[in-house]
Amino acid sequence: MPQMSIKDKLKNLSTHPGVYQMLDGKGQVIYVGKAKNLKKRVLTYFSKEHADGKTRALVANIKDFEVIVTDTETQALLLENELIKQYKPRYNILLKDAKSYPYIYITNDKHPRVSFYRGQKNENYQFFGPYPSAHVVRDSLALLKKIFKVRQCTNSVYRSRSRPCLEYQIGLCTAPCVGKVSDENYAQDVAMMSLFLSGKGKETLDQVSNKMQHASKNMDFELAAHYRDQLIGLRTIQEQHSSQSMGNMDVASIAEKEGVHAVEVLFVRSGKQIGQECLFPKHAKGKSSQEVLSAFLPLYYLGKDIPKQLLLSEKLIDKKLIASALKTKIIDAPQKDKRHFLKIASLTAEENLKQHLISKFTKRTQLMQLQKILNLKTLPNVMECFDISHTMGEATTASCVVFEKGLPKVRKYRQFNIKDITPGDDYAAMNQA
Repeated sequence: MPQMSIKDKLKNLSTHPGVYQMLDGKGQVIYVGKAKNLKKRVLTYFSKEHADGKTRALVANIKDFEVIVTDTETQALLLENELIKQYKPRYNILLKDAKSYPYIYITNDKHPRVSFYRGQKNENYQFFGPYPSAHVVRDSLALLKKIFKVRQCTNSVYRSRSRPCLEYQIGLCTAPCVGKVSDENYAQDVAMMSLFLSGKGKETLDQVSNKMQHASKNMDFELAAHYRDQLIGLRTIQEQHSSQSMGNMDVASIAEKEGVHAVEVLFVRSGKQIGQECLFPKHAKGKSSQEVLSAFLPLYYLGKDIPKQLLLSEKLIDKKLIASALKTKIIDAPQKDKRHFLKIASLTAEENLKQHLISKFTKRTQLMQLQKILNLKTLPNVMECFDISHTMGEATTASCVVFEKGLPKVRKYRQFNIKDITPGDDYAAMNQA
């Protein structure tokens, strides 16, 4: 689009809050931004020289722009987040696509089931979490199985049982499917597990202790032993995860070196750290830590369940705006009881960044050596490796693995069924693949 057309559009641009989209010569969105005042913000791209090389490159590629006006700056932030995820513009700070957080859920069946869950919630079920990763959920489920012995099998398996399964034989389930436990006792186990997952550890211990004593007084020693084992397991967990009760919060700390940023997020639930995740935002070179963290938070949290408190290592300029959009309390000057979580996050971010940079340097060194050995003109940044396998000439299969910049790209792996060749002819199989 001619530059004069851009100038004409700038003259008549709205001063309301909104979102602007920068377009290249092909009409593709190359940058999305939000503004409290659209006219004032968009003008800055064309009215001065920019010291930042990335911004200069962006401006050089802008051939047109579009705007969307909103009522408030918060609405603009939400819309900006959606458009960035939709278009993945090359000049925006981006995050790797991630699945939704996993949960533990309890069904509302006659004999409720506890299991792993990810996706849209069923209003009739109880959900606990979110947890930082699938393996944390599976570890928790394995622990719950030992303590509460509530079934984790699918409903189809549960309905088809005529005798107890192996889980019952090794003491990991009370086999409600075949009536090995009364409905009342099973319901009590489910209720205790629900209480424990809700973060009410002390209340759970007290109730289990009372039930154990009551069963002992009634001479039901088998049931008393069951509650005793539960009590021992719960106390062990509390000893391993002892911490002051401070509710649910996430802790985000950012580290920067050589133009690369690492954001470490700790997940704290009921005062206990249950996991962490480290991310390396793309297109963040030349940006300050505050800018990167401001861009990171909406991309990471919008559309997910957010804890009531968010502890940050940086003081953000748009702190109030982000807190309003995420509907959470942002803390950047924590009290002493929470400060150690921030220190853990900061140290971990620095370590993960160091390892990330070392890994990148090592991979590049390996690629340079491979380039030299194979006498290549450029670095082998993209490699596709094929292999043929068969069983005595039958069921021939070709596999392809892909490496980009020295790292495996599993989503690009492929497997091919080879047909119509002489059995055992690897060269023909390779040719077909």
